[in-house]
Amino acid sequence: MRELGDELEAKARAIVDAGFQVHRELGPGLLERVYESALLIELGSRGLSVQRQVLVPLHYKGTVLEDPLRLDLLVDNAIILEVKSVEAILAVHKAQLLSYLRLSNLNLGFLMNFNVPIFKDGIRRIVR
Repeated sequence: MRELGDELEAKARAIVDAGFQVHRELGPGLLERVYESALLIELGSRGLSVQRQVLVPLHYKGTVLEDPLRLDLLVDNAIILEVKSVEAILAVHKAQLLSYLRLSNLNLGFLMNFNVPIFKDGIRRIVR
């Protein structure tokens, strides 16, 4: 596994803990945007900088594409959080986050599926 450094690992732990807190308070079954809003509050209360629905321009053969990437949450300009409220995390969700990491030149991301009875079953850490 890629070594990410102590500071990034500390942020990663805070992110996972924030997800647990949001899931504990709200439970499963809500829309993704509700969990995004709650995570903004929870992560902010932990001193992390969070941006929501961040647009990342895409280039193809020297031309900027009309449709940019849209990251659910970007924490401290270093970690991508893709928030889900689905039956199960699929391979396509993991591939999507890996592509987002590659195209934004970041190394760490999390898939957080809040539509699970036990939150640890809905979280996936992806390292590029």
